[in-house]
Amino acid sequence: MGVVTGAKKRRLDEESSNPELAPRGGEDLISRLPNDILTGIIAILPGKDAARTQMLSRRWRPLWCSAPLNLEARVNGGTMVMDVITIYSTLQTHKGPVRRFSLNWSYAYYGHFPVVDSILGSHRLDNLQEFEFELFYNNNCSQNHSVPRSVLRLSHTLRVLSIRSVCDRLQFPMETACMPNFPHLKELTLSTVNIMDSTIHCLLSQCPVLESLVLDGNRGCRRLRICSLGLRSLGVSDSHFSIKGKLEEVIIKNAPLLERFTPRYIQHEGFVIRVIQAPKLKTLGYLSDTISTLELGTMVFQKLVPVSLSNVMRAMKILALNTAPNLDVVIDFLKCFPCVEKLYIVGINQGNFKNVRRYISLECLDLHLKMVEFINYQGDLTDLNFIKFFVLNARVLECIKFVSRRDKCDAKWIKKQHQRLQLYSRASRGVTLDFQADYGACSLVHMKHICDLTKNDPFDRSFCRCRDEEI
Repeated sequence: MGVVTGAKKRRLDEESSNPELAPRGGEDLISRLPNDILTGIIAILPGKDAARTQMLSRRWRPLWCSAPLNLEARVNGGTMVMDVITIYSTLQTHKGPVRRFSLNWSYAYYGHFPVVDSILGSHRLDNLQEFEFELFYNNNCSQNHSVPRSVLRLSHTLRVLSIRSVCDRLQFPMETACMPNFPHLKELTLSTVNIMDSTIHCLLSQCPVLESLVLDGNRGCRRLRICSLGLRSLGVSDSHFSIKGKLEEVIIKNAPLLERFTPRYIQHEGFVIRVIQAPKLKTLGYLSDTISTLELGTMVFQKLVPVSLSNVMRAMKILALNTAPNLDVVIDFLKCFPCVEKLYIVGINQGNFKNVRRYISLECLDLHLKMVEFINYQGDLTDLNFIKFFVLNARVLECIKFVSRRDKCDAKWIKKQHQRLQLYSRASRGVTLDFQADYGACSLVHMKHICDLTKNDPFDRSFCRCRDEEI
């Protein structure tokens, strides 16, 4: 950013209040908005961008100091002292309430970690609504260390709490008898944290209005039981680091409002899912054959193969499968979920499936399925026949998305795929094909998308701006 001279700043102030001097002869209508609206705009911006609004005009200059603060801070070993001083200085000079605080703490060893307690102990955070804590420290560390207890002191005002670590040595406090209440907490994310079964269940019992829960790669909780009248979104994965202490079973006993359940990444075989009561469940996935048993009411699948089907789930609208492109497996799921509108397939190169079915009548294909996305599409005969089946049979299909390797996704290869897919015989005349280069670890869904209930589809990355490391 260039230096703004005094003369230039005065000219910008004049332009913002004089329509004849405004850029391109237009009027600065945004600056004429009421203070509460401008303050709301500033509040949702990242901290640095919010501070820069002071340079826009004289009208904006005093607003940042009183607007709710959205503070993002990164502390690392090389500049730890200056980083901490900057945090304290910002909290001291900014007079408005602190709405959100995102703290990324990176240090080679644990010795300076108590400084986090000192920061979180500031009275300026007394009414904090959102707290995100990311801990990066030496993976060779052999001792467990507790989540700062000062996090728990914020419990009475928090609406969003996210605690993430890159090492499985971060321990959640185990004193369940004195677990504080979280009366306003709606989103909870725990990633790569040591937390016992009794602790997580006690914690959940203290969150009466919780709507979104993500438990990602934690250790210590083997069996998760969900009985929540308000939970709408649940995401889980087993441990990334060790089989010992990994999550092995999820039982959704009673969740009348649960809309989406995301087994985000199940790495170890033998995982068990039992959904007893979740009548509004409409989004499910990614399912893989590492899930040894999947029970949905009276329906039972073993390694994605149905073994007991006494009913269907008509509420299901979005289904995501992490499996080899086996058409028989997918058709079995579409029979169980006849109203699926969006189907996501992450292709795993296992086996040589012919997938040669030419025609089949299913309610899903005739009336509901509108979008299919095939991730890791290679364009070989197995993949081609798999997609061709939907081209020839899905009557209301609007779009097929292909996510392929970057070295394949050129104009010549795409043209050849169009020719081989027999579009002249397509069942839906309006279907379009959309080819994209791969987006990295594409078999995973972002944790933030699981929590974000404003998004109808957590698997849709059309407008995703999340960083790769947050996947």
